[in-house]
Amino acid sequence: MTLEVTDLVAGYLPGVNIVDGCSVTAGPGELVGIIGPNGAGKSTLLKAIFGLVRIRGGSVRLAGEDITGHKANELVGRGVGFVPQNDNVFATMTVEENLQMGLYLKPKQFTERISAILDLFPEIGTFRRRKAGSLSGGERQLVAMARALMTGPSVLLLDEPSAGLSPVRQDETFLRIHQIKRSGVCVLMVEQNARRCLQICDRAYVLDQGRDAYTGTGEELIHDPNVIRLYLGSIAES
Repeated sequence: MTLEVTDLVAGYLPGVNIVDGCSVTAGPGELVGIIGPNGAGKSTLLKAIFGLVRIRGGSVRLAGEDITGHKANELVGRGVGFVPQNDNVFATMTVEENLQMGLYLKPKQFTERISAILDLFPEIGTFRRRKAGSLSGGERQLVAMARALMTGPSVLLLDEPSAGLSPVRQDETFLRIHQIKRSGVCVLMVEQNARRCLQICDRAYVLDQGRDAYTGTGEELIHDPNVIRLYLGSIAES
């Protein structure tokens, strides 16, 4: 399914718009990155799409159908998954129980779906009985993504999946995201590691002050002089 965000305006407090006229499109089997400076509204954009932040203007459409302002549980039922940056696993539950929580709307499909998840992420099978709180940061991120995939979503929203991970774990996480994309899922990813994001995404948007300031393929943006100067700095030239 195609996700279309048009002229979106959203924020937490009355009269304060964190997202201010942003437009983003992502299609099936496409990895679309969202980068930009701190405070640009990147995470707020994902939360607004997922019904966690009030939308004041613009629209969100999924496969042509208006889903603007729908609640998170409704969006999960329509095929939208969301992995937040923080507190993205139930630490006191086992990994398997975390995955069960991801399928709370369709519990009878658990056996079928966990089989598909283990085909995609076989290493989860080695620690599925462990408490999620005992896992490393990279393993937790893997479990969080797996839980979001339990319903078989057509769209997956990822909020800074590499945050707090070592370089090796970051690479592993990006590999998993590429696997998800190759399975046909539309992935919209906010990422702090701008250079790495542009290297792996099909297309990307640079957000600034709540708006999409630049857009293009990852290859185009990573070599765009304006993007380098304003958002990437010398790291993009290395």
